Amino acid sequence: MRSLFPLRVVVLIGLFAWLVIKATETTPLPDWRHGELVAVVPDASMVTDSAFESDLVTLFAKHLNVRVRLIKQTSDEAVATVLAGKAHLVAGFRSHSNPSLRYSDGYHKLDERVVCNGKSPRKLEELTARELVVARESAQEAALRKLREEHEELVWESRKESSPIQLLKELAEEQISCTVANEEQITTMRNFHPEVDRGLSLNLDSDMSWAISAEGDEALLEEVNRFLGESRKNRALSFAIDRHYGHNDRLGSIDVTAFINDTRSVLPHYRQWFQDAADLSGIDWRLIAALAYRESRWDPNATSYTNVRGMMMITEVTADRMGLKNRLDPRESIMAGSRYLQLLKEQLPLRISEQNRLWMALAAYNQGMGHLEDARILTRQRGLNPDVWADVKRVMPLLSRSEYYEHTKYGQARGGEAVVHVETVRLYHDMLKRLDTEGKLPRATHLPFGIGAK
Repeated sequence: MRSLFPLRVVVLIGLFAWLVIKATETTPLPDWRHGELVAVVPDASMVTDSAFESDLVTLFAKHLNVRVRLIKQTSDEAVATVLAGKAHLVAGFRSHSNPSLRYSDGYHKLDERVVCNGKSPRKLEELTARELVVARESAQEAALRKLREEHEELVWESRKESSPIQLLKELAEEQISCTVANEEQITTMRNFHPEVDRGLSLNLDSDMSWAISAEGDEALLEEVNRFLGESRKNRALSFAIDRHYGHNDRLGSIDVTAFINDTRSVLPHYRQWFQDAADLSGIDWRLIAALAYRESRWDPNATSYTNVRGMMMITEVTADRMGLKNRLDPRESIMAGSRYLQLLKEQLPLRISEQNRLWMALAAYNQGMGHLEDARILTRQRGLNPDVWADVKRVMPLLSRSEYYEHTKYGQARGGEAVVHVETVRLYHDMLKRLDTEGKLPRATHLPFGIGAK
């Protein structure tokens, strides 16, 4: 037995060493040319940025004709991941901010701004006296490093595993004094915390780009730049930017405050019906709720001077078409409105993407399908794409001008109103999704006495 003991020890030591080696081995990345592209995008707290970069990377994978795997991480985690060889590239970085990375051409310029509790500084010299926190390895920290070349006394706290949106939230809750974020991030946060001001520009736009490790495949970077160049020419890039950022900053402070208060006090009474309508129509219940709020502020008894009535502000003609007997019954109104929106979507050509069909259906909900078709014809006549909402919304306001509507089939329309309507619904929808993700939307409740049809 004594002779076996050393052998067992040797075997155990060998097994342990093998396990250590296996645990520390890095699984080789798939071939990005023929197998799978692995990319890091902004983490879930960066809701809009994460969605935008995810869409853009997915388009790139289609360009390569490969599968895509997305990893959502904060900036400093993303750098560690790509340098460790666990991802091919990282999206959403400021160009030339880290010598360990190589950067693509820029594709989206954003104004970086410092924002503080109370009043933000009026000039950059005042910033050196404020406590400043930014996300580590973020575009904002890169901008500050550049700024320090002229202001040597500038210092800041570099927060690990954080994001600009998280820090803006801490700022709104008065947990930190100052931070830096870009204009879109600040605008998004103001939709939830209107007390956050717009801040002071650093006069250092972030030229956003993608990055690979300095030791990475140069051919991948060349392919990224080729894709970004093509995306500018075919306007896929501008469409993506418009889709995710084009509806921002539509609401004033009073509207934002009222909306958030109403999500807590009014929405719970109708939430179940919006969810029922989603089951019926296949449209996200939060989008239906956003439309209802835009139409009536969730007032089941709302009535306009043109006799459009109810939660979904339905006309008599549409009510007859949808079999709606009582426009002031909130449940009936929600069901009819959602079915009508889906019907409008179905009338649009299937070649149009799902998202663009939805935005156009919302425009038709506001102004009618005829006026939408007039706008699409005008869009095509002006050399733009009538199947993309970002192009149609540029042209639709022309329907209010005689030199244009006199040559259309359906005549004059308040096209600008339809554009504002769609973009505002999109914003309400985004706010509801964010609140829902954060667990801040109350559950459905029973209607209190007095709420309902009259």
